[in-house]
Amino acid sequence: MGREIIQTDKAPKAIGTYSQAVKVGTTVYLSGQIPLIPETMELVEGDMEAQIRRVFDNLLAVAEAAGGSLQDIAKLNIFLTDLGHFALVNQVMADYFQQPYPARAAIGVASLPKAAALEMDAILELDG
Repeated sequence: MGREIIQTDKAPKAIGTYSQAVKVGTTVYLSGQIPLIPETMELVEGDMEAQIRRVFDNLLAVAEAAGGSLQDIAKLNIFLTDLGHFALVNQVMADYFQQPYPARAAIGVASLPKAAALEMDAILELDG
């Protein structure tokens, strides 16, 4: 089974030795996304909600480039520098996802790239 590298200009370009996503068969592994604006590669300005929405928008862009959507996410990992924001993540997530919801983990971390407050990565399972 071959690997396909997924790349889109609608999400931030990779800023290291990784791809935005890798597709193996019908499974797509999305790299972590922080709240970067694709066009400027700068963190989005605004409150935590704006940052959460930017991350979901970035994940959506990569999912769509792979031929899927956020509804195809089987596993979502959320990394927060302050777990106090988790309730807001849940609230915003309800705008992007419908049941059945993906499996999920929320992890508190000391720091993230570019001093971002959150990062998310995901695994999609596309319809064969």
